[in-house]
Amino acid sequence: MDALLYWVGMAAVAVNALTGVLDSGRKQMDLIGALLVGVATALGGGTIRDLLLDRNIFWVADQAYLMTALGTGLATFFIARSLTLPPKLFLIPDAIGLALFTIVGTQVALQWHTPWLAASLMGVITGVVGGVLRDILCNDVPLVFLRGELYATAAWIGALSLIALQEIGVPSVSAAWAAMAIVLALRLLAMRFHLRSEERRVGKECLP
Repeated sequence: MDALLYWVGMAAVAVNALTGVLDSGRKQMDLIGALLVGVATALGGGTIRDLLLDRNIFWVADQAYLMTALGTGLATFFIARSLTLPPKLFLIPDAIGLALFTIVGTQVALQWHTPWLAASLMGVITGVVGGVLRDILCNDVPLVFLRGELYATAAWIGALSLIALQEIGVPSVSAAWAAMAIVLALRLLAMRFHLRSEERRVGKECLP
């Protein structure tokens, strides 16, 4: 399981760095700006998780994560600038990064002996905070805050699924892959069919 966590975490860092640099392209940022957005997207969620869990920050303890974020960001910057890409292309790798980081964050918290509910929230934080930082740096409303957007909800369902599958005896590796698939499927379905979480409107119609 430790090997899976390491390589899935590395993949998540690369994918999220890619989404950050792709999104920064819409704002015509220069290289340094794009790298800042990419690195913040790739490392932000895990950093907050580690601070909350009072553990060594993952990319400080192992600089391979930082080098992966920078390397992916550099490559994406120069490749993407030479191509004409749809402005919303970053949403697909963003969904992949959400799935990967959510499961890594949840499993790290569980291995840190965090209670199950808190562990699931650590997974959500790991999955969504990087995207929040990306959108703020790009002067956009974060996806997680958009009205009814099925984003953090998908992450939480996946985190809880991972915990539940392990509790009923499913091997950790199989549970991790299944939970990642759940998060990714929910997010892609939400994007394709505009699925939204329940929203309660408070307005004049609610007044007596």
